[in-house]
Amino acid sequence: MLISGIHVPLTAPFYLDQRSYLRKLEHNVRRYSLTPASALVAFAPGSEGDGLSDNEIAESLASIVECAAKEKVLVAGLPRTSVRSALAIAVQAEAAGFDAVLVSAPLDAASLKQEERLVWFRAIADGSPLPVMLYSDANIGATLSVAEAAALAHHPNVLGLYDAALTVDRFAAITAAAQIRRDVTVTTIFEPVTRRMLRVEPVQTNLVTIGEVGGTAVAVAPAAPAIKTRTRAVGFQIIAAGRITGAVELLQAGVPGLMPSLAASAPQGCHEVFAAFKDGDPALAALKAARLASVDDAATALGIAAIKYGCDLNGYYGGPPRLPRVPLTASDKELVERALGSVRN
Repeated sequence: MLISGIHVPLTAPFYLDQRSYLRKLEHNVRRYSLTPASALVAFAPGSEGDGLSDNEIAESLASIVECAAKEKVLVAGLPRTSVRSALAIAVQAEAAGFDAVLVSAPLDAASLKQEERLVWFRAIADGSPLPVMLYSDANIGATLSVAEAAALAHHPNVLGLYDAALTVDRFAAITAAAQIRRDVTVTTIFEPVTRRMLRVEPVQTNLVTIGEVGGTAVAVAPAAPAIKTRTRAVGFQIIAAGRITGAVELLQAGVPGLMPSLAASAPQGCHEVFAAFKDGDPALAALKAARLASVDDAATALGIAAIKYGCDLNGYYGGPPRLPRVPLTASDKELVERALGSVRN
């Protein structure tokens, strides 16, 4: 699986009474499917996925697959604290039609020994029916060291890493330490190929009755041809997560994609940074990233409530966070409005 482009960390919509709001999740996924984003990530760390029940997660997985464009790579986070419960979600994600899973260190990662942390990741990679993306974030005490990331990179079911504290030096160090090359399936224009794109759909046809010969001939529906694909050699795929600020330097270093928190409320704005760089204009990409700096700062300072309010401002559904997280105050809302005013989709 090729992992590249802009990845949107989906929010978890709720009613005012805190019930899960699946219809609004479907609304968001349909709208994100119309954007140039490459992937949609469910239950990413910080998205309130850890507060969803098992039933809410199962329903959310099914709704996302039903509404997402088949070209969008779908990644499911595993917001659980035991290998058994995390793998149960991985099995549900595979059955629903997702393409990969995202694994962060458990919440008590700081109390785990290094060998225990590696056991956690390896056990999930061993048992997951889908390829695994690792997640590293110093803000939640779940930073993978360069040595740990490189060791896990050689697991045959590990695709790459989302890193919320990625720097140019850290990217170079992990890439050099991993030293792997694998062939992945891509389209003829080197875009990711999802499982849903490879699904063979039968062609509808009519039954033909042959009265003269006293029988019925059934026209067999031929399978629609699968899309044309090719292979591409890739290394350990490292995606910068967290902030869009500083993304241009990482893209220049060779990072293939970004998962900024801001992409949930301004996917087009985030994509324009990536697209300008891919078009060979890093100066324009840096200018576009600078225009996002104030809203990026607000989202970092105010958290998921600010991201959700930004969704409300941009035509997506954000809604209230689930308690114990609380909505923004009036002054915080005004701050987000001012910051997001120039980057609305």
